[in-house]
Amino acid sequence: MRLVLQRVSRAAVRVEGEGVGRIGRGMLVLAAVERGDGPKEVEAAAAKLAALRLFEDEAGRMNLDSAAVGGAFLVVSQFTLAASLARGRRPSFDRAAPPAEAEPLVARLVAELAARGFEVATGRFGAHMEVELANDGPVTFILEVREGAVRD
Repeated sequence: MRLVLQRVSRAAVRVEGEGVGRIGRGMLVLAAVERGDGPKEVEAAAAKLAALRLFEDEAGRMNLDSAAVGGAFLVVSQFTLAASLARGRRPSFDRAAPPAEAEPLVARLVAELAARGFEVATGRFGAHMEVELANDGPVTFILEVREGAVRD
């Protein structure tokens, strides 16, 4: 599972002009499910997301997690993160999980975050989405989870 995390002051997603998800302060999570990912990867990702200290304290250091600042999550499925650009001029999506496998895992990530007490908004799986955000910092990280463990 590959995720791009962006600390935001606000973020929203629209499908065909209709707002489907919106948050204030928190994290935009662009999530790609890769072949072989399963519940262990989702649980590891949710635990890591909940615990990451990406928000600044009074001294300006990243010492606060999402719960400490009342942060929310906007989770948007983005299979293109699983693409390889290593060969040729067109991306290869061989690493991306098929939609029938990926959709329930993205839904489980949302449920895991909500079960931890967070406000969680989402995009619409498989739809053409417009994502708008105000990246706070800017602060952006890439999180990879393989075989149930977070990888650097």
